[in-house]
Amino acid sequence: MAFTMHSHSGQFCPGHAKDQLEDIILHAIRIGYKTIGLTEHMPRTALSDLYPEELTPSPSESLAALMPRHAAYLAEAARLQAKYAAQIHVLIGFEGEWIRPAYGPLIRELAAHPAVDYFVGSLHHVCGVPIDFDRAHYARAAAAAAAATGSASEEEQEQEEALYAAYFDEQHSMLTEARPRVVGHFDLVRLLSAQPGREIARTWPDVWARVVRNLEVVKAYGGWLECNTSALRKGLAEPYPKREIAEAWTRMGGRWTFSDDSHGIAQVATNYGRGLDYLEGLGVRELWTLERRPATGAEGGKAELIEKSVPIEEFRASLRLEE
Repeated sequence: MAFTMHSHSGQFCPGHAKDQLEDIILHAIRIGYKTIGLTEHMPRTALSDLYPEELTPSPSESLAALMPRHAAYLAEAARLQAKYAAQIHVLIGFEGEWIRPAYGPLIRELAAHPAVDYFVGSLHHVCGVPIDFDRAHYARAAAAAAAATGSASEEEQEQEEALYAAYFDEQHSMLTEARPRVVGHFDLVRLLSAQPGREIARTWPDVWARVVRNLEVVKAYGGWLECNTSALRKGLAEPYPKREIAEAWTRMGGRWTFSDDSHGIAQVATNYGRGLDYLEGLGVRELWTLERRPATGAEGGKAELIEKSVPIEEFRASLRLEE
């Protein structure tokens, strides 16, 4: 029973993704998905949080469109959930944007909507600066993180250590405040690093202590880490999270879910074979997803969610891929 718990469409993530949401669901059905988690990005509320491609032709118009687009997304997702119920299990969620703690109340408000089953908790920013957009922004975030510690160093490695530390500190705030069911791309901070495969525990013990602290928080409240294969299509050697983090999480007995983090049809299930091999090499034998049981009480109530274990061999057998 193959699935993804993290996906996006061009319809509701314009400029960043491709394709209509319905077409993505139809493709997922064709390749053997039994469950698809829809997790379009949540709205942001400040002009300073817009990405460069959102600044033209009008930043204010781009910002004003985000809340109505989210409402339209929930309505369309609910329509498709009902339309294709006999063919695929559609979960409705969103990707939380922890740009600063002020986003905590908005995440909780959005998560309370009756249509929403869960959300993915993610960081794409450090010190308010995007870390996965391009190298220039990554360098700005690193310099800001170093400055926040009082360091005037211009050494790239020292600034990057400060960036990693700040990332995992901000992630800790997100985890403790929002407690997401799915923790998205746990170590996204390494994407644009000059050394994305760096052994954190050996090189930066203080950063590694933060990593372990955050894993323990997720384990304590019952959250799941996703094995996110988008890292592979972006050129990294391993999915998110990297091996030393994945090994630590597995030793803790933490639960894994699985995601393509697709941004259009071409990326659905990309590198799934490699991702499953990666987890099996760690000794992981099962993945976790959710099963909806529609509310039977008052109209507008939330669906009941059942945690469901899927053996990796069963997951793999249901896929129809050419990788």
